[in-house]
Amino acid sequence: MTDTTVAAASAPRAKSLPARLAGVLFAPRATYAEVAARPRWFGAFLAVYLVTSASATIFMSTDVGRNAVIDQQVTQSEAYGRHLNQQQLDAIERISHYYAYFTPGLQLVSLGLGSVFITGLAFAVFNALLGGEATFKQAYAVVVHSGVVLAALSLFSTPLAYARQTLSSATNLAVFFPFLDDASFGARLLGSIDLIYIWWMVSVSIGLGVLYRRRTGPIASTLIAIYGVIGLVIAAIKTAASGA
Repeated sequence: MTDTTVAAASAPRAKSLPARLAGVLFAPRATYAEVAARPRWFGAFLAVYLVTSASATIFMSTDVGRNAVIDQQVTQSEAYGRHLNQQQLDAIERISHYYAYFTPGLQLVSLGLGSVFITGLAFAVFNALLGGEATFKQAYAVVVHSGVVLAALSLFSTPLAYARQTLSSATNLAVFFPFLDDASFGARLLGSIDLIYIWWMVSVSIGLGVLYRRRTGPIASTLIAIYGVIGLVIAAIKTAASGA
């Protein structure tokens, strides 16, 4: 009885939700160890959803936000060699007035399905292929908590997007090479690589490394390499479709 009492007293106290959210940003390794030991995910999921959804909804409620989305849709269509006619542009304009109403639901679906998809991939690789023993709930809690990085950065990127009146990222690699032609393959490749997502990949790699007792470096390198290949494919498709 005495040994049990001493063990319980010496066990680390569970971190509160605010402590875990802050810890993902400032002390990720220790925080992910806590998440792995106590895989509570709902509070973190709700916090990430409320921040990202509120940021996007407020932005979409403004004329600047609506026009930015319209410009992005037109630019994306042209990047793939598809030029919209006036009727299509008018349809996009009409639909844009409802963006603010669609955004919370779309954010919930994308966050929920995205977290499950990424967890499923991690679970398949580390458990099925590499013999890991973590539960799906543990992996899911790690992935959900890593979303704090994206939620925190949305508080920075959304006001910046409003000030710049565009949804084009201010943190992609293309901003460091302003002399490149926007329609060139190099500009499109660099524009598809965003430093925000690289930070998120490093964060989730730390979490998975802690959970499965593996080094962070190889996990992060693999994720970033896959991200780079996806960017390469997208840039190649856009360049080919535009005839550049």
